[in-house]
Amino acid sequence: MHYSKLKHSVSQNGLLVDHLIHKEMKLIVSNDDAYFVFVDYIYKVLLPFLRDPDVLRCKNKLCKEPVLSGHDQTLYSTHFPPSGVVPFHGFSMYVSPLCYLYDDPVELYIVFRELYIRYFHKLHTITDNEESILSLCITFERILLEKEPRLVLHLMSIGSPPLQIAFRWLLRGFSGYLAVEQVLLLWDRVLAWDSIEILASESHFANLMCNNTLCNVKSSVDPIDLNMYEMMG
Repeated sequence: MHYSKLKHSVSQNGLLVDHLIHKEMKLIVSNDDAYFVFVDYIYKVLLPFLRDPDVLRCKNKLCKEPVLSGHDQTLYSTHFPPSGVVPFHGFSMYVSPLCYLYDDPVELYIVFRELYIRYFHKLHTITDNEESILSLCITFERILLEKEPRLVLHLMSIGSPPLQIAFRWLLRGFSGYLAVEQVLLLWDRVLAWDSIEILASESHFANLMCNNTLCNVKSSVDPIDLNMYEMMG
């Protein structure tokens, strides 16, 4: 019933942020060999998600984060978008792997929303929480420096800090960078431990996968080259 109301809202009222989803589908999902077949399916999840006020209420219980607010025609305070989530480049990767697990869009929506509220929102929210993206970055750098000091020093010497390479892996929970089955196994570990801190360790392993290649790089790596290394991870 809740999903049906959200779906009806999509058909009745367009949001400015809908254009971000359309752009996301065109630039990312449609060009991904693993996920392009799910474009319509992902639309059925993300557009209702942006209109779900329960997302904002649940998130506010876990962390406080700025949300655009204003007043509607009845002068009652309102939020934009209703979910409090402004999708960024790559946001669709939080839902794309789940399309392989659920045929029913309602089931897919419920699972995705729960994962986002419990875990994924921490990956793009700056707080002092021990599982925020800032803490994950610190943990990643500490682990990599301890395990692979030569690699760290080499990358720093050519002006390519390891975090510059790994940040997008962390931000997307490795979705879009690891194979689908590897992403789902990783997220399964997150559920088992009820913590996203394991992602920082996974970043370390992903760096090891391209260790030989990165150690042979002789100059600073531009964003295009970084994408190549990320796909290798």
